[in-house]
Amino acid sequence: MSEQKKAVALISGGLDSMLAAKTVMDQGVHVEGINFFTGFCVEGHTHAIRGQNKAKPKRNNALWVAEQLGIKLHIVDVIEEYKKVLINPKHGYGAHLNPCLDCKIFMVNKAKQWISENGFDFIITGEVIGQRPMSQRKWTMPIIAEQSGADDLLLRPLCAKYLPETLPEREGWVDREKLHDITGRSRKPQFAMAAAMGIDDFAQPAGGCCFLTDASYSAKLVDLWKSHDGHKDYELDDIMLLKVGRHIRPKQNFKVIVSREEGEGRFMEGYKKDFISLRATSHTGPWALIDGNVDAEDIYTAARIVARYGHGKDAEQVDMVIMQPDGSEREIHVKPFAADEIPQAWFI
Repeated sequence: MSEQKKAVALISGGLDSMLAAKTVMDQGVHVEGINFFTGFCVEGHTHAIRGQNKAKPKRNNALWVAEQLGIKLHIVDVIEEYKKVLINPKHGYGAHLNPCLDCKIFMVNKAKQWISENGFDFIITGEVIGQRPMSQRKWTMPIIAEQSGADDLLLRPLCAKYLPETLPEREGWVDREKLHDITGRSRKPQFAMAAAMGIDDFAQPAGGCCFLTDASYSAKLVDLWKSHDGHKDYELDDIMLLKVGRHIRPKQNFKVIVSREEGEGRFMEGYKKDFISLRATSHTGPWALIDGNVDAEDIYTAARIVARYGHGKDAEQVDMVIMQPDGSEREIHVKPFAADEIPQAWFI
């Protein structure tokens, strides 16, 4: 008997990568999954923080997909390496700060390194021609294969019939006739395939969880870089905090992050040793952080903003406790801003 071939599938947590992996598994290939942690795709974490949508499963979709398929999933931390991709993408950004083409090249290259180190034979992705405007066009498919170094070890089972034969097809490791010919942005072929495979639960609409495709998040990241004198860098804590709260910048030297609900407040409380924290003591209200270098006047302004978002927003006075990272506290008394006193330009 011939030796069983082994493939690694890039698992995003969406339906496409799930179907691609299952298509190859059904041909007798041993498949394992790989997921690259950049820090920008943590939808399970974000949903768990917030109290809203309580009925929605609080799960890491990549882990969940691997469990449904019955395969091992390798999660690889690429936070530091990914900075180069995001900060200076060779092929530019999409509609926001999403460097989709460079991102795919980077991840396929990392998968190519992984199969070389672990004795696997080829790579699977869930790409579909025409599905995404930047990274999944027919002309970008060979760019990804070539610039990642994967070349014809990269198999895209969902649209393989529209692409040149790859090594796994030529060598008979997989049967090209059992691969697919999906194109375009419609999800109907994938839904039909999922039903035929007995898959009835998957991330909607397509498992895309990258915050860099979100206009609001991208604006916050641009603001972060501007506050660092245009120096494009970040730490994991920076990008996690961009995902929660209202971000309000009254002056260039500081911004206030105000929790929008109890879950966000609990999460932000975990940063009280890193930032000045504020909360009302006279009224129920949000937890808030001050990010930047501030003087007494700035703190007073921040406190008035935070008071605006609590139950004391119409009170003549709100008592606020100011907590320093070293644990020291003091109380101040402020009059909340009126709604029309907070300029729209302050909101990031």
